[in-house]
Amino acid sequence: MSKPILSRRGFIKATGATSLLAASGLASPAIAKTKKLKIGFVTPQTGPLAIFAEPDQFTLNQFARKIGDGLMINGSKHEVEFVVKDSQSNSNRASSVAQELILGEEVDIICATSTPDTTNPVADQAELNGVPCVTNDTPWQPHFFGRQGNPAEGFEYTYHFFWGLEDIIGSFVNMWDKVDTNKVVGALWPNDPDGNGWAHPELGFPPVMAKRGYELVDPGRYQNMSDDFSAQISAFKEAGVEIVTGVVIPPDFTTFWTQAAQQGFHPKVVNAAKATEFPQAVGSLGDRADGLSVEVWWSPHHPFNSGFTGQTSAELAAAYEAETGNPWTMPLGFKHSLFEVIIDSLQRSEDPTDPDSIAKAIGQTNYNSVVGNINFANGPVPNIAKTPLVGGQWRMDGGKPVLDIVENGAHSDIPLTGEMKAIG
Repeated sequence: MSKPILSRRGFIKATGATSLLAASGLASPAIAKTKKLKIGFVTPQTGPLAIFAEPDQFTLNQFARKIGDGLMINGSKHEVEFVVKDSQSNSNRASSVAQELILGEEVDIICATSTPDTTNPVADQAELNGVPCVTNDTPWQPHFFGRQGNPAEGFEYTYHFFWGLEDIIGSFVNMWDKVDTNKVVGALWPNDPDGNGWAHPELGFPPVMAKRGYELVDPGRYQNMSDDFSAQISAFKEAGVEIVTGVVIPPDFTTFWTQAAQQGFHPKVVNAAKATEFPQAVGSLGDRADGLSVEVWWSPHHPFNSGFTGQTSAELAAAYEAETGNPWTMPLGFKHSLFEVIIDSLQRSEDPTDPDSIAKAIGQTNYNSVVGNINFANGPVPNIAKTPLVGGQWRMDGGKPVLDIVENGAHSDIPLTGEMKAIG
């Protein structure tokens, strides 16, 4: 895919705002300040990551209703339009539709969620074209360093908030410590930005595991959408693995967990990020879901409120279930917080039609959202804000999966609702 010869931001700088207004048919800056604001949103509505996008429509509807006929910014009312594009769970497609939003739709700000496959290419296009961008739902290291971010410089237009590998490593190991095992851990790390980040010999799981006394069994990277995990299962059985950890898309985990049962592999602890974050995916496993554990980025138990709607986490989850008939999922809180931060930034910007003004406002964000406080000034690197992470475990209750908070070592303000137990 060829890059544009002159980015949209480059065009603005080269021709000047007056020329751009004339080209747009706008008579004056005064009229420009009341123009419709377009928010571009790239999300994996189809493909293997589609489960992440389930709360999209509910969230967009909620914000559209609350915004009504416009946002008041600096005394002027601006109509708001959300323009949504499906990444199809493909990074090349995510980059392509981001270009469509930036160069075709001329969005004022762009956003994306749901793993590095979506957030990284969208943020790259935004940075290239000088368009403000907010992303979340990707551990910050695969997002920042996966985009060749330099901690000494950061980025000019792109901002991201989520937890980091250090948080999930800490939470997972804390959960392992709560179960009596031989401390032999098998890794399911795919050949993708997440898997490579988690396996990183310096920044990933390996050094922390060694420091905490755990032995790593790593069969190597595998390709997403694999249909045979016999090699991994065989390696785990041979090494006496009692703990399995990984970052696995839902279809792959179902395949692995089914084949593990068929081949007589019965670990005491299984943490499968991505795959076991969703009640729909977990519920489809039936009794085999009982005891699976996972990091918890957001839940109805989190003691945070939306600064936009005023809803508590519990109220947001209940509203979602009442309106959709579906169980709450972790991405719900982060979809909501994504647009909270965007609306807050637009309302604080000196000129919501100017990319630099919006980017400056995003960078100055210090906002209490439904997933916690978002403050880009706190780092750990430029353009990144961290959100809290705890550990959870699934139990089946009347045939339905229930997620208990069983580990909160780094965030005691998020209450425990259960006790970590061995599978079976």
